[in-house]
Amino acid sequence: MVEKVSFEGTTFSELPGKFEAGTPNVAGALALACSIDWLNQYSHTDLEKHICALQKRAYDALSQLDDIQIIGYQPGASVITFVMEGVHHQDLATLLDQQNVAVRAGHHCAHPLMDALGVKGTVRASFAIYNSEQDVDRFIASVEKAVDML
Repeated sequence: MVEKVSFEGTTFSELPGKFEAGTPNVAGALALACSIDWLNQYSHTDLEKHICALQKRAYDALSQLDDIQIIGYQPGASVITFVMEGVHHQDLATLLDQQNVAVRAGHHCAHPLMDALGVKGTVRASFAIYNSEQDVDRFIASVEKAVDML
């Protein structure tokens, strides 16, 4: 990043080194390699089917809840975004968090979309290869409990 620093001035390295700050992330690179090895032990087609099945299970269950409005659902995209009529998205997410269910709440860096939809934000549930049907069932039960409370 820097070739020389003195009271007279500073000389920066040539590109691209000029923008490399400090020690390379060796631990991160090793962790990435291990993650890729772990992921490659599975069939990517099977993983996609698994994630799609979890998302569909959650969608089908959320669709049955009168107070929940699904904002975003694209089959196979691994996420579902939703709101609850008259309830702030962060309040709903907090109730889920208190039941040990992790979701994201907010505008998701999509302010123009939220404006177009007429909402301040949404709750987003994401599904991945390490989730199970039981995780989805717990998520749905937690949403149902939150709906009952609110």
